[in-house]
Amino acid sequence: MYQIITKKKRGLELTKEEIYKVVDGYTRGSIPDYQMSALLMAICLKGMSNDETANLTMAMAESGDMLDLSHINNITADKHSTGGVGDKTSLIIGPIVAANGVAVAKMSGRGLGHTGGTIDKLESICGFQTEISEEEFTDIVNSVGIAIVGQSAQLAPADKKLYALRDVTATVDNVSLIASSIMSKKLAAGSQVIVLDVKTGSGAFMKELADSKKLAEIMVHIGKTAGRKMYALITDMNQPLGNYVGNKLEVYEAVKILKGQGPEDLLDASLYLSALILCGAGKVNNIDEGYLLAKKTIECGAALEKFKEFVNAQHGDPDFVNDIENFCKLNRYIEVKADKDGYVNKIDTEAIGMASMYLGGGRATKDDIIDPDVGLYVSKKLGDKVSVGDTMVKLYISEKSDADKAIRTIKNAYLISDDVSAGANSHVYGYYDENSYHDLLK
Repeated sequence: MYQIITKKKRGLELTKEEIYKVVDGYTRGSIPDYQMSALLMAICLKGMSNDETANLTMAMAESGDMLDLSHINNITADKHSTGGVGDKTSLIIGPIVAANGVAVAKMSGRGLGHTGGTIDKLESICGFQTEISEEEFTDIVNSVGIAIVGQSAQLAPADKKLYALRDVTATVDNVSLIASSIMSKKLAAGSQVIVLDVKTGSGAFMKELADSKKLAEIMVHIGKTAGRKMYALITDMNQPLGNYVGNKLEVYEAVKILKGQGPEDLLDASLYLSALILCGAGKVNNIDEGYLLAKKTIECGAALEKFKEFVNAQHGDPDFVNDIENFCKLNRYIEVKADKDGYVNKIDTEAIGMASMYLGGGRATKDDIIDPDVGLYVSKKLGDKVSVGDTMVKLYISEKSDADKAIRTIKNAYLISDDVSAGANSHVYGYYDENSYHDLLK
């Protein structure tokens, strides 16, 4: 280990055997934290090549269970988001592509900090179970076409241990380490087609577009090296996606989209992500065909019906979809109003997510209990004209909510100026396939 640390400190490339030895030793406990910390810092300072990053990812993926999806009859697909505010696209994409004969066998995580987790959203549906046996998981995917469950503790255990160390040693913000962390779990989960939603902007981990594109490119390379069909869509997170933030609220908005309603930015991102999965699965010839097919799947009602089947299969009550307006109990709310005239010039999206957490809609630590009913509605977004007294954000609260802190956070999150040209960025910037980057800016 001393020699490996020295080698990386000098900027030299580690071999596949050296990387596997390090990951195996640290996972089993034969390599101590202080030596692993030194290597991580050397990686942050000197970087890793694409081959090193791919080898690190595979070593982490193979450190635990590798999910076998060979018993699933159709081509399998998975989607991963790098984390955002109001990002409920998995609830929309899954039913769309499943209705078109692509199997969605997905393991998802819970939310931590300002980013919401798909599992938390699904568990806000009465009776919905995210912890089911592997046999039942496979049966549901084969019969319904989609199942989403909580991530197994035995999936890429090296990543869990390494991330905990990175978190306390200031070694989180390295592209190779971020990419290997994400992709190790995706590769271990077994799907043949993987589509990544790489966020960029104030509410994303990657604040700059160039950094987001670099991360996307590396992850696509890793997946391609591992024999998977890969795409990475770059999407905007300079404002919340859609209008609602919070667990039940986001389920509500996802259902509205599946009913042919809801905000354009959420619909657009969901259709593009669906289109890439359909391309990867060979259901369409290009992204434009995929976009149109996904849109038609919503318009004809097939996506909504598939969503109901999915909820029912995982023991949830699908009847809430028919009475969606009464799904959320939103009796207590506070309105945060504008204190000047002008146009919304900037939004600190991460702060919006933190405000939801202060209300009880997110976790400051992994042991915190989420309140599925709280959250917020963002009524003013980038480029919108506002007048004094206009409602910017509506907070849905409970007795345990720290409403005062949330209000202060939201007021500080908005920049209102006289600049009439201030407007929203494109919802979607472009995407990587296995060969190159394709611009989608409108």
